[in-house]
Amino acid sequence: MTAPFLLRLKAFMIDYILIVAYLAALFVLSVFLFPDIQHLFNGSLIVAQFAGFLMVTLPISLYFIISDSVIGGQSFGKKRTGIRVVDENGAALSVIHITFRTILKFLPWELSHDLIYRLIYVADGKMPFNYYFIGGLIYLLIFAYILTAIFTKKKQSLYDIMTKAQVVKVSS
Repeated sequence: MTAPFLLRLKAFMIDYILIVAYLAALFVLSVFLFPDIQHLFNGSLIVAQFAGFLMVTLPISLYFIISDSVIGGQSFGKKRTGIRVVDENGAALSVIHITFRTILKFLPWELSHDLIYRLIYVADGKMPFNYYFIGGLIYLLIFAYILTAIFTKKKQSLYDIMTKAQVVKVSS
């Protein structure tokens, strides 16, 4: 049975508590134990983006890739809410399959990181048109992901449709 949007949202919010805990730990480590890490974000835009990706996006993506794939079966939030990500035949997703799904799922998040890094350097100067375009694309993707998860027959988000995946309730 297809998992309804609110159940998916609840699972993500539970997982997001883990993400916030990780980000808080990362903050404490970077401020108190390893303050030199902060210099990575003061220089080159490319270095800042890459460092942010390695410290934030990659570990969080790996959490979902490992836990939602055939390796783990369900993320902590999905386990607590009784849902799981499967392919069109109801089988657990391979690591490659879930990796592609996770990349698409977090694309707006990574684009927003990129935009934030770029906006820091704009200051009071004129903002280039492509920054508006990237900002609009971020919101377009977020709304498309949410609306497709609410209104499609199988309650699939756009990234689920693109990867031929679905989120289903697990039989107890």
